[in-house]
Amino acid sequence: MATEVSASTVVAESPVRWRLERQGAMRVPGVLFASEALLPAVRDDRSLEQLANVAELPGIVQASYAMPDVHWGYGFPIGGVAATDVAEGGVVSPGGVGFDISCGVRLLASPLTRDDLGEHVGPLMDALAAAVPAGMGRGGVHEVADRDELVRILTEGARYPVSRGDGEPRDLDRCEDGGCLPGADPSEVSDRAMRRGRGQVGSLGSGNHFLEVQVVDEVLDEPAASAFGLHAGQVCVMIHCGSRGLGHQVCSDHVGHMGDAMRSYGIEVPDPQLACAPVRSAEGRAYLGALAAAANFARANRQWLTEAAREAFARAVGHRELALVYDVSHNLAKLETHPIEGGEVELCVHRKGATRAFPPGAEALPDDLRPVGQPVLLPGSMGTASYVLVGVAPGEAFASCAHGAGRRMSRHEAKRHGQGGRQLRDELRSAGIEVRAGSLRDLPEEAPTAYKDVDEVVRVCEAVGLGRRVVRLRPIGVVKG
Repeated sequence: MATEVSASTVVAESPVRWRLERQGAMRVPGVLFASEALLPAVRDDRSLEQLANVAELPGIVQASYAMPDVHWGYGFPIGGVAATDVAEGGVVSPGGVGFDISCGVRLLASPLTRDDLGEHVGPLMDALAAAVPAGMGRGGVHEVADRDELVRILTEGARYPVSRGDGEPRDLDRCEDGGCLPGADPSEVSDRAMRRGRGQVGSLGSGNHFLEVQVVDEVLDEPAASAFGLHAGQVCVMIHCGSRGLGHQVCSDHVGHMGDAMRSYGIEVPDPQLACAPVRSAEGRAYLGALAAAANFARANRQWLTEAAREAFARAVGHRELALVYDVSHNLAKLETHPIEGGEVELCVHRKGATRAFPPGAEALPDDLRPVGQPVLLPGSMGTASYVLVGVAPGEAFASCAHGAGRRMSRHEAKRHGQGGRQLRDELRSAGIEVRAGSLRDLPEEAPTAYKDVDEVVRVCEAVGLGRRVVRLRPIGVVKG
């Protein structure tokens, strides 16, 4: 039986770190990274209950963590992080990743400044909106020839479009896992998932997904910013999207498989959305193979969108150069080695609405970033700032960080209480932000008021050692899904 929120107590350990305690047995405590300003939104949803439930997964180590942007989600709370010990029967749970597998963010840096754009922001946004398929349903930048080509995308990730000339070799150097997550097994991706994904290669999708033109508003760490190729006044492009219908179907399929299999492994969970299986079981291996395939779809998706953005810049402002700063996922389960009680232990780390934030020296980082640490991309909401942080040692919560501002209102609530789409668009335009949206009717779902204060979220991230601020970016144009 799931634990009720009323049975949970949040205890302040410091002004920015809170410990979750609850009545009854629990293998390890949950830890909530929050603040007085952010905690009320958490208490109003079920994320505390979900955080406590995650702590009961077999093989879990240390704690069930919540990032400062935490809010209710499927299975894990969005902003939830947990790891299980593979050698001790640790499990993998599709609910710890969610439906949009390898949803992530990539940041591109232009040589242009805001002054260089001048009055071309409107035409540039028109060109980007025309070049980037957005919204629900089919339609993508790349037309997949046949099933064999889709299998190559699922196997090779961003490496496939780059091999065709749709990108630059440096794009792969600045992408998590070099643009391709190893271990992909397309045979574990159902035919239905294949059909759903085939017509969506190179598309934003709907909801909170976006392509945003931004300006570096403030440099907070000059050495790190320089290493990342960022400077004050610079025009950047941030892309947020994932694995579309293919990833959604992979999650649905494997939740069902694991729900059926748990009894044979003697596993009981407090919430059926936490269906799981041992990492080394047949079901665990099957899901991880399908997960890697969906992650590679997402990385190829963002790569083709990058090329579309480059072409739109060339047409609108005469400059095609957009250098990839970094691409990192925030919905993923990965096998990683972390120090636990003095030894290096292989863990299955679930990051659900939480981004990897490796510190300086991490072997997984490219040579030019290893001395500095990993760029951490933390978008705000439409109309508010976004941030680039950098991973810091020792790396709290298995070297993880928040992935965004985090919702404080459901989409339905935001639509019910906010202004109309046309009014919101005009209000943003008056603030110097050009918005292109597939649906004005749905635009209020993503209004800035529907999200937490991103500046406070980032302050908490820095205060508890999740990351360090490098630059602050402000939007000047948004293409919304």
